[in-house]
Amino acid sequence: MPHHTFKCSECIPERTQHAVIKGPGEDLTSALPEGYLNTIPGTISERGCAYCGAKHVIGTPMKDVIHLSHGPVGCTYDTWQTKRYISDNDNFQIKNTFATDVKEKHIVFGAEGLLKKNIIEAFKQFPEIKRMTIYSTCATALIGDDIGAVAQEVMDEMPDVDIFVCNSPGFQGPSQSGGHHIINIAWIKQKVGTVEPVITSDYVINYVGEYNIQGDQEVMVDYFKSMGIQVLSTFTGNGSYDDLRAMHGAHLNVLECARSAEYICNELRVRYGIPRLDIDGFGFEPLSASLRKVGLFFGIEDRAQAIIDEETARWKPELDWYKERLQGKRVCLWPGGSKLWHWANVIHEEMGLEVVSMYTKFGHQGDMEKGIARCDTGALAIDDPNELEGLEAMEMLKPDIILTGKRPGEVAKKVRVPYLNAHAYHNGPYKGYEGWVRFARDIYNAIYSPIHQLSALDISKDEIPVSRGFATQRMLSDVNLSEEIRTSASLRQYTGGYDSVSKLRERTYPYLQNQLAGV
Repeated sequence: MPHHTFKCSECIPERTQHAVIKGPGEDLTSALPEGYLNTIPGTISERGCAYCGAKHVIGTPMKDVIHLSHGPVGCTYDTWQTKRYISDNDNFQIKNTFATDVKEKHIVFGAEGLLKKNIIEAFKQFPEIKRMTIYSTCATALIGDDIGAVAQEVMDEMPDVDIFVCNSPGFQGPSQSGGHHIINIAWIKQKVGTVEPVITSDYVINYVGEYNIQGDQEVMVDYFKSMGIQVLSTFTGNGSYDDLRAMHGAHLNVLECARSAEYICNELRVRYGIPRLDIDGFGFEPLSASLRKVGLFFGIEDRAQAIIDEETARWKPELDWYKERLQGKRVCLWPGGSKLWHWANVIHEEMGLEVVSMYTKFGHQGDMEKGIARCDTGALAIDDPNELEGLEAMEMLKPDIILTGKRPGEVAKKVRVPYLNAHAYHNGPYKGYEGWVRFARDIYNAIYSPIHQLSALDISKDEIPVSRGFATQRMLSDVNLSEEIRTSASLRQYTGGYDSVSKLRERTYPYLQNQLAGV
């Protein structure tokens, strides 16, 4: 059997079904772990909740919007500024976060009045922003606040504003992926079709499932524009609220992250007949194939090929340089969402890295299917691991680097394994041809960092030469500070009246400075 039992989880036998080692000749029916299930009590899961999936992942990258969480302030604080969803309006959505700051008294007596007061206050505080999204949380969902009614009341009183309501309390789904689904469906039900688009090209797309992490979206949009394609809206990186209301006017939905946004693409196809085309912006070959597919759909393959030829000639030699030096290095691929399978094969083919493990905290079994299918025999696949299982996996696999989020990444650093932030990046963007070289450079720098190499040395038993070589030791030897002058009387005599060690330090400090300066 391919299932793997972690020693730290032997007391939770159900966890055995959530980890497998891909064996030789096995197909996905025997090598697929359980996934997207309710968290097993006692496993100390590190998952995000449905509210986090809706607000933090999908909603917040929308740039010209007041994102208001109706609940305790901790909910909005936990989903603020942890990813680099940059925007071209001076990063309004990153710099500001909004919450109604619900307290115990509001749970008892209701918080609808507080919500209305906060909505009006936020619009008055930022008069240039006329759009808002309100997110419910566990607390306000449990007490039954009618957020939709309050929002409509404000819109009736303030006709120039528009408000989107996302009822995505944290308990509504096994993980943050449930929140992805909720906000996708809510957006198309409430807002799509309420603004008519301005069409400026014969080729019009919605770029879906792209969140502009450190400028990823801008790289891809530049390629599309070079092909003469109009990007009507981006769902939701650097996306404009009103542009996203006009998604029904596109000719094609180009989907990047299927885990977070395939739901709205499928609904747009059902309601408006807009076809869906899945693409991949990571890696030379996947990106080239994606540009060709989009070009083929519109009959402009030659424009796509021109970009591919120019970019490949410019950046392929640099990628090959890194591949030669990264060949055979072992990597744990522990990211979120679609990067699990976007990266699994291409970092091996184009960078020479060996993927020895993959995991997902909130992905579905479809994500694991694609990820495992693209990994070599022997790879360890884990669903919803906790910190102890991650540490045990690192001890067993001994990877050279881990590609993951900040929380497990900082744990890896403590056991002297370098990591790159797969969620918010270290030095992005990572999409595009230049971006992929930048990714390879970051991996190279992490693995070959002298600091990380020194951190692996065990100096706990090394002899420390305290008797020579240190300026403080030479200073103490020169002044011949012996044990007999440590009494206060001797100290006063030695120091010429100073009756404390601090005064002695003041006397000797100039001497120490001179020693360090080589005087």
